[in-house]
Amino acid sequence: MSAGHFHNERSPQFATTRWSIVVAAGHQSSLDSRRALATLCEAYWYPLYAYARRRVADANEAQDLTQAFFTELLEQNYVGSATPGRGRFRAFLLTAFKHFLSKQWEKAKTQKRGGGRAPISLDFSEADSSLRIEPAAGLTAEQFYDQQWAIALLGQIMERLAREFNDRGKGKRFDALKGFLIGDHAGASYAEVAARLNLTEAAAKQAASRMRRRYRELLREEIAQTVASPDEVEDEIRSLFQTLGS
Repeated sequence: MSAGHFHNERSPQFATTRWSIVVAAGHQSSLDSRRALATLCEAYWYPLYAYARRRVADANEAQDLTQAFFTELLEQNYVGSATPGRGRFRAFLLTAFKHFLSKQWEKAKTQKRGGGRAPISLDFSEADSSLRIEPAAGLTAEQFYDQQWAIALLGQIMERLAREFNDRGKGKRFDALKGFLIGDHAGASYAEVAARLNLTEAAAKQAASRMRRRYRELLREEIAQTVASPDEVEDEIRSLFQTLGS
């Protein structure tokens, strides 16, 4: 499913975004809502696993719990019966996972969790490599979850932007200019990048400006996918940058 577009509070297109489809379906989940939820889970399972690793000492148990949670989430209609955090997928996912963990810890282990085929692809080996190198000192499990969510979301945007440039045969331009997305690149000057791309310096600056504008558009679009109404987009953007700035 392609990303929906967010224009203003009355945009009819907002209703086509992923989390709004899931929430609107409520108890009557449809094929479209299940696909939308699966797509969101594919994109944002890693922050939840990072949270599990902060709460569960044993890595194998954290993996089993994460896989079992997503199996239940995608096979049962959690969203239809949930009220806390439904407005934003980020909050809903963590609330639902905490509830799931409390249930799991209360009952005796009668069999290995997470057996059978996982409903989405969870690459725990790559996830554990990332967790080992990412500093988490001083962060609570919830703060670490929010941090990893922000990183995952920005990663989604970079992937989309890279695909757009590659589809237009401008992958080299993207690689050269991506360092200028957040302010000026400390490692290279516009003059150096312009020479590499056979552009004037002014043209390189203009191209970087267009890239930043498109990046901001994609940021809003991606965040719109994870909230249930346009009213929540700005708050989620502020939350994102507060998390990254802390």
